[in-house]
Amino acid sequence: MMEYCYTDSPLGNLLLVGRAETLRLIGFPEGKGRVKPAQDWQERQDGFAAARQQLQEYFAGARRQFELSFEPDGTPFQLSVLDALLEIPYGETLSYKDLAAKIGRPKAIRAVGAANGRNPLPIVIPCHRVIGADGSLTGFGGGMDAKRYLLELESS
Repeated sequence: MMEYCYTDSPLGNLLLVGRAETLRLIGFPEGKGRVKPAQDWQERQDGFAAARQQLQEYFAGARRQFELSFEPDGTPFQLSVLDALLEIPYGETLSYKDLAAKIGRPKAIRAVGAANGRNPLPIVIPCHRVIGADGSLTGFGGGMDAKRYLLELESS
């Protein structure tokens, strides 16, 4: 059974979902990444203690990398994109084109963008670090203000 809790953040209340302290999903309070608990999920107000603590540290500027148990779902291609996202260093950005090249699929720019867009664990798997080839900010599940906030947090 999936369990969930909320944690406060500068982006609003984030929904943390998973099983036995293994994160499977982070939902934003607004934007296309907004997630509401399913009827068959069980709320655990004290759940995901390590994730809540590490997210607090991240937002306080005291954590640059997460050390959590997490298990995103997706196709092998989508998971390869998520793995590549984990390699983008804190405070750095990469274009969709560069990300496609990094996974050995240089012509799959749109597919990389789609996989990036369905990242079930934003922030922990840093999809916010992917930008347009011209340096512009592109879509983000938590909204553009949230993406801008995360990039500014990491640049300070």
